[in-house]
Parts: sequence; C-alpha cells; structure tokens
Amino acid sequence: MGSYRVEVEPEFCQGHAMCELEAPDYFRVPRRGTVEILDAEPPDESHEAITRAVESCPTRALRITEKPSITEKGD
Repeated sequence: MGSYRVEVEPEFCQGHAMCELEAPDYFRVPRRGTVEILDAEPPDESHEAITRAVESCPTRALRITEKPSITEKGD
C-alpha cells in the first residue's frame, strides 16, 4: 500500500485505454467500458508509472490524491 490513492471520475472516462497502456498492472479498460482501477492504493515504487497513466488520460478522468501522513491525521 502506498502513500497515495488513484481515483476515477467514471462519467469522464471514454475508454481510450491510455492508462492501461502506461500501467497495465494497475488499470484495465474492457471493450466499450470504463476504466477499472486494479489497485486504488498502489505501492510507492509504482508512482512514476501511475503518474504517466494519469497524465496520458485524454479526458482527465483519473487523478492521484496523496493520503495524509499519520502526523497529519492527528492534527
């Protein structure tokens, strides 16, 4: 589990599958479907591939949100 989450706005996804091309271990786009996030909290070592996938989405349906650190949760 990483320090960030991947989220999708399904109404924006048009099934171009660019995310799946960039990070096939984390995204799947079925034919005529909306992206499926295979791991919403991927490991930190995958952050670069996930970022490329999010940036490659032509409709900006994907986003990365940083999870609060333990110290931030207590504030």
